[in-house]
Amino acid sequence: MAKLQYFERDLAAAAVLEKPAVHTEFLRTGRIDRTRPNWEPTEKRYLSYEEVAERTGKVLSSAGVRTHERLNNFHRSIQFPRMIFHRTLKGTPHLGYCHVTAAKSSFAEYKDVKWSFYIANFSAEIATEDLEFHKINMRAERMYFAVAMEKDEEKKKFAINRSIRGNGLLFRTHDPKMAMKNVLLLGAKHEAARRIINAL
Repeated sequence: MAKLQYFERDLAAAAVLEKPAVHTEFLRTGRIDRTRPNWEPTEKRYLSYEEVAERTGKVLSSAGVRTHERLNNFHRSIQFPRMIFHRTLKGTPHLGYCHVTAAKSSFAEYKDVKWSFYIANFSAEIATEDLEFHKINMRAERMYFAVAMEKDEEKKKFAINRSIRGNGLLFRTHDPKMAMKNVLLLGAKHEAARRIINAL
């Protein structure tokens, strides 16, 4: 894939009518305006990968904060810890994902499963080895997913627990309402609360 270039989009500057180019002014008047600056504020300003990653991180983090607030505002019996951090994809800093929360739940035949909930600004297939993405689709607006986690004693970090459902993926959806419902079901400790959430 070719290396991407990013530039700053200034809508106000784009709305202003541009002055005629130097060569057309010369052809019209026979004079060259020496006071004209070499760089016009209406020209594109290219952004570095670091600047793009920083902007992407701010957007992802604010989405994570809003989502966490909505989850905790549902009912006081279902509260999640705020654990917000983001990562951008290598080589494409305009794409990234945000970790929103993590908890421990028991569901179906599984007991005390540690899991994490994420939001991504793209759609993709999640690799079972680690939190890596394949077949990335940038046209989809967002992807919400939760994965089962376990502590990897060798690497001293958390990894996807593939013993849960074969790949560790608890759910993946593009629908924000379905994502909220799934996370609330994971966080509900009582069967009565689960019935209420399922009825929504």
